Amino acid sequence: MRKIKYTITSFLMGISMLVSLFSCEIQESFDYDHAPDNSKLNMSALAYIKSNDSLSLFNEAIERAQFQAMYEEGGGRTFIAPNNQAFRTYLKENGYSSIAAIPLPILKNILRYHTVKAEVNFNNPDLAPSNRPIAYNTENGQIMYLSHSSTYVGLINEGTNRQWQIRTSNLVPNNSVMHVVNFVVFYSAPTGDANAENPNLVRDTIFVKQDAFVNGGAESNKNFGLEPLLKTKNVTNNGDYDRKTFLMFDFNDFKKDGVVTDLRLELAVSFTAAKGVDLNLFETPSTDWKEASLNFNNAVFPTTPRIASIRTSKINVFKFDLTDYYKAANPTGLKSYMVDGQAKSDETDEFGSKEHATLATPMLIATLASGNSQLVLEGKKDFEVENGGMYVLSNENLLVSGASAGDIIYTVEELPAFGWLIKGAEVLKKGSRFTQLDLDLKNMVFIHDGQTVGAGALVLAARDKAGAILENLKINIAAK
Repeated sequence: MRKIKYTITSFLMGISMLVSLFSCEIQESFDYDHAPDNSKLNMSALAYIKSNDSLSLFNEAIERAQFQAMYEEGGGRTFIAPNNQAFRTYLKENGYSSIAAIPLPILKNILRYHTVKAEVNFNNPDLAPSNRPIAYNTENGQIMYLSHSSTYVGLINEGTNRQWQIRTSNLVPNNSVMHVVNFVVFYSAPTGDANAENPNLVRDTIFVKQDAFVNGGAESNKNFGLEPLLKTKNVTNNGDYDRKTFLMFDFNDFKKDGVVTDLRLELAVSFTAAKGVDLNLFETPSTDWKEASLNFNNAVFPTTPRIASIRTSKINVFKFDLTDYYKAANPTGLKSYMVDGQAKSDETDEFGSKEHATLATPMLIATLASGNSQLVLEGKKDFEVENGGMYVLSNENLLVSGASAGDIIYTVEELPAFGWLIKGAEVLKKGSRFTQLDLDLKNMVFIHDGQTVGAGALVLAARDKAGAILENLKINIAAK
């Protein structure tokens, strides 16, 4: 009897250890887990994902995309597995309430990019040298670079505009390899900066003529025109704590000749709560005010939509891009503007006024070019996309010469209604920008919505930083 008792006890302890092994949650932190080399799981990737609570959102994504078979069979692939922390961050950053709220074609594209078409274990001799990224094809047709640091921390897309550390590496399900990450990753390449400086361009700067903030509620009649700080806060829009900043510029103060290719409003930041909310700029209909007498009650507020917006963050200068506004409105003479916080955001933002002793005065900075440069359309190619499928754009679809690839900037003028144009993790919309280098490096993806078939077009305008423009560049897209 005693022998049977010991046998049962040992058996139960073994079962307990197995349950602990396969049902424990992967710790969600940014510290790297040095997983044992070739950590064989003796189960499919799908079974392992289902057994870990910290991968429950990943499992939900797989089930919604109906990709279970791929994760069950493995097929010599490497699966990059975003944990719950990764998906929560992605949902928040993209404004989705849940996995179910992500458009299905976009979700499928995410999973396909997180699936490498080769088994990549960091014990592979090809990966032995540190910090030497190797390019691998993924199931969505784009490239993923995999490498490791000198301390054997796995890296994704090292040496590009955006790289990520692997959280847990070298897990080996049946017929596959798996690496767990704290982020939803995306294709990243050294794409250049659409706002990079060009030393051959000329700058012209003008400074604010009048500036003041107004305060609602009990201080609606009070003037703050001589204050060293300009204050903005939106709580109820017109209450005791609501403040709005007014600025007046004279565009006739610009003296240099040339074509305006860029226009920025810069405000030197004294304080910001940096909640990551919108800070909006509006044009106001009246220039008949003086900073020494302006208050909330006599201020003339905007009647038209905002002309520019930024997301607040901990930086020293807030920069509003007024280029599109300038090209559309062609402002001259005196113009009045108002800075206001996102409705009910309750965020305090303070900037230096022209009375501040040390902070820079509010200013408009124009970048001008001679307008003598020329862009040339070298080639254009229409494309087809399958119902619910995706297509990676390249310079075969659009190639413009006349400037360096990073300095040729495309602005989206029109998009088909049956899909999304995506750069990295960003869904582009009308007015969004990308560069020729993005096309050269296959950083642009069009994803079909899986519902509507027919024909549409992607219409773009191209410009360089010297003022040359090509308009009405039309790429026809057929959805089958």
